[in-house]
Amino acid sequence: MHVQDPHWSSASAVVPGTTMSAATNNGRADGPRTTPLRVDAQRNLEHVLRAAREVFGELGYGAPMEDVARRARVGVGTVYRRFPSKDVLVRRIAEEETSRLTEQARAALGQEDEPWSALSRFLRTSVASGAGRLLPPQVLRVGVEERGTADHARVPQQRVQPGTGELRLLPEEPVAVAPEDDAGAAELLEVVGRLVERARAAGELRPDVSVSDVLLVIATAAPSLPDAAQQAAASARLLDILLEGLRSRPA
Repeated sequence: MHVQDPHWSSASAVVPGTTMSAATNNGRADGPRTTPLRVDAQRNLEHVLRAAREVFGELGYGAPMEDVARRARVGVGTVYRRFPSKDVLVRRIAEEETSRLTEQARAALGQEDEPWSALSRFLRTSVASGAGRLLPPQVLRVGVEERGTADHARVPQQRVQPGTGELRLLPEEPVAVAPEDDAGAAELLEVVGRLVERARAAGELRPDVSVSDVLLVIATAAPSLPDAAQQAAASARLLDILLEGLRSRPA
């Protein structure tokens, strides 16, 4: 699942939120130093990140950078100055989403004594936050590989085109995965795995339900609809149905 990104070796040296400069001494560079972004540059960065979350959430990670720039109301060159390749931007959004999901899972483990309540709380919180539309691709692929069907199973990349109510099918693009991305995904899977094991051990979760099933529930129960109220209602209704499907039934 590792895909080499030709941009990553150079792009990873630049951390969004800083600029690079070098002082010269006798014709030699003393080395890079970081300086804070100007106020307008910081504002543009925040606009780009917000737009990327919205666009990728609505259209999937196959959406082009031009769509992100248009939503952020900046030129596409501004986006590329902050993120030298699309993979770098995708990693930034996916890393933030992975961290948020991990914290939500930890909160459910720490604040709910009942195993089923902990699992359902995690699912409801994640779905309500729209996490399913931004689940990192490598997390979903790890879940698919868990069942040994990585070449055939895919999470749909079909999204509702905003303002039209029509479905737009975007091609699935390979996403380069860095070691730190794998570490974040592994941490998320480990914490969610504890939720699953507790609920299974208590006899409240179907014995055949896996971590990948739980992650796919989060992805499936977060449809992107033009109307926010309809989207919230549809997500809540669909999650109720899916939760019933996850619960074990008395013999």
